[in-house]
Amino acid sequence: MKNTWKIYMLALITFMVSTSEYVIAGILDKVAASNNVSVSVAGQLITVFALANAFGSPLVVIATTKMNQRKLLMLSLVLMVLGSLMTITLPGFGFLIVSRIVLALGSGVFAIAAKTAAAKLAPPEKQAGAIGTVILGFSAAIIIGVPLGRVIATAYDWKIIFVGIGVLSLLAIFVIMRTIPATNNKEVVPLSKQLSFLKNPKILMGLGVTFFWQLGYGVMYSYIAPFLLSVTAMSGREVSGALFAFGIATLIGSKFGGFMTDRIGNPRTLVGGLVVHVIALVLLSTIANSTFVVIPLLMLWSFSAWSSGPGLQYNLVWLAPEASGIMLSLYGSFIQLGIAAAGGIGGIAVKSTSILVISWIGAASVAIAAIIAAISFSINKKVAKYKNVV
Repeated sequence: MKNTWKIYMLALITFMVSTSEYVIAGILDKVAASNNVSVSVAGQLITVFALANAFGSPLVVIATTKMNQRKLLMLSLVLMVLGSLMTITLPGFGFLIVSRIVLALGSGVFAIAAKTAAAKLAPPEKQAGAIGTVILGFSAAIIIGVPLGRVIATAYDWKIIFVGIGVLSLLAIFVIMRTIPATNNKEVVPLSKQLSFLKNPKILMGLGVTFFWQLGYGVMYSYIAPFLLSVTAMSGREVSGALFAFGIATLIGSKFGGFMTDRIGNPRTLVGGLVVHVIALVLLSTIANSTFVVIPLLMLWSFSAWSSGPGLQYNLVWLAPEASGIMLSLYGSFIQLGIAAAGGIGGIAVKSTSILVISWIGAASVAIAAIIAAISFSINKKVAKYKNVV
């Protein structure tokens, strides 16, 4: 029990570093305007961050294997301070891209190190719960961080958000220095071994579902603020309220997805959630023309999207229970790749056509995820039936 508060402290810091990633979606129009670029160009900040997170973070962790847990956490927060300082002070969009790469590395490394540290701080029978507590920081970044960032960007300047992230990261370094023990890391699984699991068609299909699900979700979410401002003519304050409602539905959907997976099984929960996800995206592009209509649709979209999260992770762990850690690591990497693809594809679509098209692209991508999931579950069922007969 004496370490419980330390685990919650790690979750709180995780909320802060995760906000550095997600908040851009809520203030994309502000960032674009201040840098004299289009919204589609500004959207590439999301792509750059996700790619740096997906590929750079695991490499940094592997390169710092001999570094103890406390030093690794502190190093990641130093990167957060440096990235925030660059965001605030360096002029031009080019430097902003560089600052996003630095922030992505800091955020990604902290996320990995914080979950490991939380597990070590908890007794063996409560390690999963400790990791789950840290993961709540990610959810809180969407629920609280994004709408709060929108409020700050509307009332003041969007760079104030990164002043706060930089200052809090600096304070967190000293807190980590005084509270987290300097325990050694376990041997990190080489990247080559992680990639070897991609040779398994079932695992590859599971990761494919993850990628297309995140792509479909992310292509809409990356441009959510411009979408709401242009399609529904919301004010900046109303967008903040809509994002808060969106975040609440995210949390409820995630909890509901886990509950239903246990009650009715993963195939029906996952495929059903993906189908509702597609319907919600189609409705957003067809009937979302007022605040009263769009907020319930946003909540339906968020609820259905994140109800799939527990099932996607459970499916991968079920496919390779002997390598659950690697499966969840690959899951995280494919999530970031989906985010990266979403930012790039969404930017091209917004620039060349209309912002309304992003919801149609999202619906098509999630539909592909649903089809792959249905085929995968059907194959697994036939294989299981065949083994039983034999």
